[in-house]
Amino acid sequence: MPIDARHNSDYRSRHGLRAVINVSGTMTSLGASIIHEDAIAAMAEIAPQWVEMDDLQRRASAVISRLTGSEAGFVTACCAAGISMSVAGAMTGTDLLAVEKLPDRTEGLKDEVILQLGHAVNYGAPVDQSIRLAGGKVVFAGTATQVMPYHVERAIGDRTAALLFVVSHHTVQYGQICLEQVVEICRPRGVPVIVDAASEYDLRGFLARGADVVVYSGHKFLSGPTSGIVAGRKDLVRAAYLQNKGIGRGMKVGKESIAGVMAALEAWEKRDHAGIRARETAALELWKTTLDALPGLNAEIRPDPTHNPLDRLEVAVAPESGFTATGLARALAAGEPPVIVRDHEAELGFFFLDPCNLHPGEAEIVAEALKRVMAAPRPEGAMAAPRQNTEKALRWPD
Repeated sequence: MPIDARHNSDYRSRHGLRAVINVSGTMTSLGASIIHEDAIAAMAEIAPQWVEMDDLQRRASAVISRLTGSEAGFVTACCAAGISMSVAGAMTGTDLLAVEKLPDRTEGLKDEVILQLGHAVNYGAPVDQSIRLAGGKVVFAGTATQVMPYHVERAIGDRTAALLFVVSHHTVQYGQICLEQVVEICRPRGVPVIVDAASEYDLRGFLARGADVVVYSGHKFLSGPTSGIVAGRKDLVRAAYLQNKGIGRGMKVGKESIAGVMAALEAWEKRDHAGIRARETAALELWKTTLDALPGLNAEIRPDPTHNPLDRLEVAVAPESGFTATGLARALAAGEPPVIVRDHEAELGFFFLDPCNLHPGEAEIVAEALKRVMAAPRPEGAMAAPRQNTEKALRWPD
């Protein structure tokens, strides 16, 4: 049976969209994930129906609590929205007038949010902007490569509303204070700890380790629709939910997404995680075998840096390959079908192949694409050096 390289290709071809193969991961720029069939069914079922949204969110809260161990939870537009609403809730509590006054009128409120400097990442937008959108003022603790307990302790003052703790491969992976130590510092001082866990598998561990609120993506590893999940202490979750009467109005979520997230969470409970890992491992081994036979390329299987239960293939690109890492990534993306790799570290001479969003048969297509690109004459830009630029963004929609 021939391999189908173009799942749902009718829609994409009808709209002139490239039928990409995603070996980059759960990236928002590529649509985040393959939505689980149970979530699609739930979204389709509720789409034509009227529902009382607060009651639907109450049902979502029960599902979120069961999966995360939280006291309460709700669904919002995305993880970035969840951060803003959680910060705003820590600032306003249940004062509805204060909710309406955000983001620019914060007189009388605690409005400072502590962020370890090594956690000040950009995930498509600066994480500190999510704080500022709520009206919060960012107080950085420490330096990019070293944060000591006294940095956090001395950052806490009369106006401290919360501390934001970021869990991400983007953060500096050393020299930061761990979550447990942050909680030890903040809890006696009455400072809530909000965890950004957008791309994390572990739905229970952060609250169990002492976090007050945890924010997850509903769409990445959970395979729900684009959304965010706020879970944690009931009083803080309630205060965050009330932001729907303020800044959260611009971050509102539809009934379809709430129903989809609920279904995705329930599917997570019965998902064959071991079977998924086995299929991902088979893809990694196929790609490594393929790359080991190609000159100038070295492939090694690497664990996820934030300890999610998954591996990726690191592809180191040497000059004798005729490519730089940037040039090879571009050549793969320009192919047919386009193969989009995880190239945010290409300036260091390598990129990753991530198997977590493959359709059946696509691992083999990626292997063939690697062989085809390496066998072809080197295209213009094969030895391109990585350059940060905004040209493509500034040309949109042209």
